[in-house]
Amino acid sequence: MSDMVSSAFGSLAMMTSVLVSPHGYYEYEAAHGTVQRHYYKHLKGEETSTNSIATIFAWTGALRKRGELDNIPELCTFADKLEKASLQTIEDGKMTKDLALITTLENPTVLNSQDFIKAIRATLEQM
Repeated sequence: MSDMVSSAFGSLAMMTSVLVSPHGYYEYEAAHGTVQRHYYKHLKGEETSTNSIATIFAWTGALRKRGELDNIPELCTFADKLEKASLQTIEDGKMTKDLALITTLENPTVLNSQDFIKAIRATLEQM
């Protein structure tokens, strides 16, 4: 089902999910699971271009919730800024291969996994 829903997001790697138990416990996760093929390439020292947005947003969702539960507004603010930096990086044309294949932006910069995360960090630091 997540594969079908992800088509609305343009990429399964862009979709997160939030699980809430009847007791009010939260779990934030990337809906896509793991990318085993890329992990094995990484172990061999080969370059990968894994889109980490869903994982980043799972973390920001969890950090935001923790900030809400513990009344730490700075943590919520950080989560919001990290999400904005991630999206801004993509809107600026810096993205992983899966997004470059579907974007309408002209001449996107295709980044490997590590450089994509570094680009997000640079955007975050500029904010």
